[in-house]
Amino acid sequence: MLTLCSPVDTALHRWPAGVKLAAVALGSAAIFAISALPVMAGVLVALALVYLAQGRAFARAGLRLLRPLWPFFVVLAVWHLWTADLARGALLAGRMLAAVGLANLVTMTTRLDAMLAVLERLLSPLARLGLRPRVLALAMALVIRFVPVLLDKARDLRQAWRARSPRRVGAGIVLPLALAALDDADHVAEALRARGGL
Repeated sequence: MLTLCSPVDTALHRWPAGVKLAAVALGSAAIFAISALPVMAGVLVALALVYLAQGRAFARAGLRLLRPLWPFFVVLAVWHLWTADLARGALLAGRMLAAVGLANLVTMTTRLDAMLAVLERLLSPLARLGLRPRVLALAMALVIRFVPVLLDKARDLRQAWRARSPRRVGAGIVLPLALAALDDADHVAEALRARGGL
């Protein structure tokens, strides 16, 4: 299975996965507690410096992962222009950017199998309820992995639509996207069965 882990080796790659996941959980909670714009700006600058400290190629890859956020920023900007509360909109956009940037930093520097092992340990108390922690952890890891894959497929379908039709991209891409997701799920299931299943 492919991972989101960056091929650019950094010092953060050597940190334990549990420490990084705890840091992203605490960091996200702290980010959403910030209510002052200058503090939020400082957090974003610090996060950008952490990315840059890992090298330019790593920082560029991290920036590419943030591109899907632009429609949310447009919606926030339009709404807060309408309500004449730009400071609130900027704070919300900063929170979103910082939280996603922090999560991307962890996924870019953590192998999927290491994340899976941490999730399995965290979910182990659920075994008393008859649930299988390994299956739950794998399901979570698959969601983490396949959300960006499906976003890429949706982008490709939109581009194909634009190349073939003068009309706006509409709901016509939903069915092909769903079929592509089912096809990917089938391939993953076959790969799991070939490796002994769960």
